[in-house]
Amino acid sequence: MNRRRIQAIARKEYLHVIRDPRSLMAALGMPILLLALFGYALSFDVDRIQTVIYDQDQTTASRELVQSFSNSRYFEVNHAQSYEEIETGIMRNEVLIGVIVPSDYARNMALGEKTDVQLLIDGSDSNTAELAKGYAQGLIRQHAAETWGKQRPAPIEARMRTWYNSDLKSRNYIVPGLISVILMIIAALLTSLTIAKEWENGTMEQLLSTPVRPFEMLVGKLSVYFVLGVLDMIVALVLSVFVLETPFRGNVILIFFAGFLFLTGALSFGMLLSAATRSQHMAFQVATVTSFLPAFLLSGFMFSIENMPPAVQAFTYVIPARYFVTILKGIFLKGVGLNVLWAEFLFLAAYAAGVCLITTRKMRQKIA
Repeated sequence: MNRRRIQAIARKEYLHVIRDPRSLMAALGMPILLLALFGYALSFDVDRIQTVIYDQDQTTASRELVQSFSNSRYFEVNHAQSYEEIETGIMRNEVLIGVIVPSDYARNMALGEKTDVQLLIDGSDSNTAELAKGYAQGLIRQHAAETWGKQRPAPIEARMRTWYNSDLKSRNYIVPGLISVILMIIAALLTSLTIAKEWENGTMEQLLSTPVRPFEMLVGKLSVYFVLGVLDMIVALVLSVFVLETPFRGNVILIFFAGFLFLTGALSFGMLLSAATRSQHMAFQVATVTSFLPAFLLSGFMFSIENMPPAVQAFTYVIPARYFVTILKGIFLKGVGLNVLWAEFLFLAAYAAGVCLITTRKMRQKIA
């Protein structure tokens, strides 16, 4: 391996990147845009639920129940005078949940008898509706326990403590995994165009006629995008910790080591696609299907792998982003190290080495 030849290839690729400012700005601006979207605009937290309460009892006991909804941060309460108001609000997407307090609520509570509080829920968005139902049922049960507890204290009291994400903010769960998606976009989508561009521009024949070896060409071309990937990772980490205030409890050196392994494999995979397709359009499409979409949908970044069908769960084991997401969330939120994440690090190392080897062999092929 000749260092001068690698430097020459790297300098050539650097000039290509500099002369394409749109791609460069997209690569550097991607972390800021995605983190801003998922950190501020897009949230999976279910709070400030549009709630309408129809209190048929109008007693002190029923008003205490209504007040418990108003005091909760999960519900934004308005009042109705009939069923029709709740139904109209749900049909117009102005109301997510309606609460109907029966006219015998106070009497039944005073006698210690069972009383039903009706919940009308808009099930158009099933996930949000399920969460809203759980919040409402939990609040009603808690209010009943507190009311009856004044007369008959409960012999057992359950106290809950949430670890690692005590505020239960979706941002803290999503942002660490988002770093893997950002790196996959930069790595696979940008590098998938490099060799294909050489073929389309007719300069690949000149490179193949030089003494440059395939591995030297691979290292030289990847070095520029590797630097871009590291810069994006630094930007993403700084924004995540200091701007979005995502808790970071682990070792930053482990984060960069995992990023090094992941970038090496992802960049090499993009080069492999570029060398195999010889077309920028085709390379971009294949890279989107085989790298970006699996990293976004099947890595555990947004959707829980445990809830996927068994066949899809088995397929996720060959997606490198799955292991990188596990490493990022483990280091960010739990502060764990190699003693827990050694298997994920081992897979990323094996993936990087295997893809580098396959890409080098593919680039040895001469013009047909």
